[in-house]
Amino acid sequence: MAFLTPIFLLGLFAALIPIAIHLIRKEKPPKIMFSSIRFLKKTSKKLILFQQIQQWLLLLLRGVVIALIVIAFARPLLGPSISRLLDADPESVVILLDVSMSMRYGGHFDAAKQQALDILEGLSNSDEAALISFSDSVENLIELTSDIESLKLQLANTEQAGFAGTNYMANLRLADQLLLSARFDSKTVYLISDFQAQAFEMNDAAWKLAPGVAFTGIDVGEAESSNLVLTEVRSPTQLLENVEQQEILARVRSTGSVHLNQAQVTLSIDGQQVDTVQVDLTDQSEQVVSLNAVFETNGSHVGEVRVSGDNFSDDNSYYFIVDVLPKINVLIVNGESSDNWFDDEAHWFNLALSSAADSAFSTDTIEPRQLDAALLQRSDVVALLNVGDLNSNQAAAIGRYVKAGGSLLIAPGDRVDPQQFNRLFAEVSPAQLQRPAYNEDGYLLIADYDRRHPILRPLDVDWSVRFLNHWALQPSEQADVLMQFDDATAAMVEMQVDQGRVILLASALDLEWNNLPLQGLFLPFVHETLRHLARPPNRQRQFNIGDSFSLQQGISSAQISAIGADSRPIEF
Repeated sequence: MAFLTPIFLLGLFAALIPIAIHLIRKEKPPKIMFSSIRFLKKTSKKLILFQQIQQWLLLLLRGVVIALIVIAFARPLLGPSISRLLDADPESVVILLDVSMSMRYGGHFDAAKQQALDILEGLSNSDEAALISFSDSVENLIELTSDIESLKLQLANTEQAGFAGTNYMANLRLADQLLLSARFDSKTVYLISDFQAQAFEMNDAAWKLAPGVAFTGIDVGEAESSNLVLTEVRSPTQLLENVEQQEILARVRSTGSVHLNQAQVTLSIDGQQVDTVQVDLTDQSEQVVSLNAVFETNGSHVGEVRVSGDNFSDDNSYYFIVDVLPKINVLIVNGESSDNWFDDEAHWFNLALSSAADSAFSTDTIEPRQLDAALLQRSDVVALLNVGDLNSNQAAAIGRYVKAGGSLLIAPGDRVDPQQFNRLFAEVSPAQLQRPAYNEDGYLLIADYDRRHPILRPLDVDWSVRFLNHWALQPSEQADVLMQFDDATAAMVEMQVDQGRVILLASALDLEWNNLPLQGLFLPFVHETLRHLARPPNRQRQFNIGDSFSLQQGISSAQISAIGADSRPIEF
């Protein structure tokens, strides 16, 4: 019950007036002496008791009448809808609940939930509130509502904090925007967090909440905390078979208000522990440790670096993937072989592939007449270097090889007949050869290239190669132009053919048509081109919590098993 004019309730004291009058006017009966009372009529005791009760009821009735009159003047109001009218200052509230990874430490999250619940308990039905669960982004949002019970239910269903980082500024801006549509003038933002220092690094010191919006920060962090964390792990992504022992580097840091002096770092490969290092952090807050591993078999290997020595295990592991690959088998079809190495078409190409003892390539050089289906099937990449005398059966075998998933690199030179080439390779070539262009008055340069392409992304340099001769190309509609000359014609084109891939260069890879083999970028260009043709682009091997990824089409949920950051299986 509420009263519009509660001052009149003081009038309830007037209900005491009848009682006071009764007590004041109550007279003590006089005593009269009689010689004999036998002639007086006897009065019944029941009658006397009834008269007393009647007097008390009359007295009570008088007091109740006065009280009701006073309450009427005080103007009582009943019910929640009426109580809302009586609330002189209803409030609009936004609760920001931190659910980042640091809130998993100790009892931080339980304390934060209780603080949020206490705020909701203190609101009346006339107030409105919003609940934002956040980390580095919004995890869950319930906009302003007067249904406080639904907010309590949502709060109860939030079982634990997540694994993401913390970003206060973006979520404070969101709370400020929500309050722009608030119904009431009294507005408050409650931020419940452990207030990690690094979360303030992205703060905008010039930004403020809107005028009239109050802010209350509720710190649920502990006075003392200690934690060991792996801030960085460096490992190879791809290795060749039969490689020697590999070094894995891990950076360990002691964080929190209480410094930890000792830590143990272990390295596991495919679930088997292979190395352990004791770390002494007595004189420093972080240290880089070296761990050793040997990858003996081909395929993908899952590695885990784990640090132990603290009471918070959620950030103690770092996972990585290493692919151990066999050497790439390259079949080089030499269209212009020569005893003089300077004139040999495949000399510079072979030199680029075999210059290092630990080369990633295994090469086999043949003449065009030796090419057959058996050699094609044993090859990861086939390079046709100025090959112009293939027959229709050989061309058909190359077409079947490419469509079945093989890769083809074509570098035509002066021995190639354009009409024959276009006829034999019509189904697999990414462009038609039109005519050879001899630049008698000068040379062409590379003017533009696709810097995002896997081949050219690591070669983001100035291409100073001079092309004296080149083929004019007419790219297919399905082909991608990867490089262009400064006359806007195509210099390098690529096309997907069924399961395979073909790259066509507009010039030969020898010194007759250009000086590319003498350039420092020739070796990485050849290597990156063959790697791209032989294998799909490097997949993403490192993911943070919240990253999304796509699975290969055709894979059913029965073929997938996944474990979340909380070590629980993920259902698909």
